[in-house]
Amino acid sequence: MDEATFYHWLVMAWMVLAVATFVALFFITAPYGRFTRSGWGPRLNARWGWILMETPVLITFLVLYGVSDRKSNPVNIVLLLFWVAHYFHRSLVYPFRLHSHRPSITVSVIAMGAVFNVGNGYLNGRYLFALGPELQISWMLDPRFILGVLLFWAGYALNQHSDRVLIGLRAPGENGYKIPNGGGYRYISCPNYFGEMMEWAGWALACWNLGALAFFVWTVANLAPRAIKTHRWYQDHFPDYPQDRKALVPFIV
Repeated sequence: MDEATFYHWLVMAWMVLAVATFVALFFITAPYGRFTRSGWGPRLNARWGWILMETPVLITFLVLYGVSDRKSNPVNIVLLLFWVAHYFHRSLVYPFRLHSHRPSITVSVIAMGAVFNVGNGYLNGRYLFALGPELQISWMLDPRFILGVLLFWAGYALNQHSDRVLIGLRAPGENGYKIPNGGGYRYISCPNYFGEMMEWAGWALACWNLGALAFFVWTVANLAPRAIKTHRWYQDHFPDYPQDRKALVPFIV
């Protein structure tokens, strides 16, 4: 089996697994953050958890770019910058902004996340930098690319702002939860998740390939069930939680 055939079957399997995960996560809640619980093995604090889980995808993507013969391609350089902007922040900036140091993420979640991230980095990076048709500079004038870029950065801004609001709710060393307000939280309980979904929807449009689409599908499969459970958690724990606030999509869900 050549690599192109292997890639095709892997991305198909990746899609099927995403759908199965979407269904499963309505019944099983990943044990990290507010949903941390016993029975899932040893835990690390969130800072180390995020670093160990997210750094592999940054490294994988950069290595695939580094060994590619398409390094001078302008479209690839732009898309590389998008990827690095998100994952450099997620793996090496965001963890050091967290105030809580309690062990809140299990090693099993970290391991599964790291394995997923390596696979996801391969599916996206390998297609862009080697297996797929090389994108020409004219692609940057295509409406799909332009819309994708706008959607990606709008989602990035929403995700960043929403994370800042959550982090700002805690003083250093504090571990409790409070009701977030302002920004996207005026409308939904999880604008950080909605922002990330916008990012990778934009990425899928800008890249226009199955690997990028699979990443968006996985993002929805992973975050949508958790957003609904987080919304219910807020409602259960705070009697004064805003009744008109939705879970994930403003005015809809």
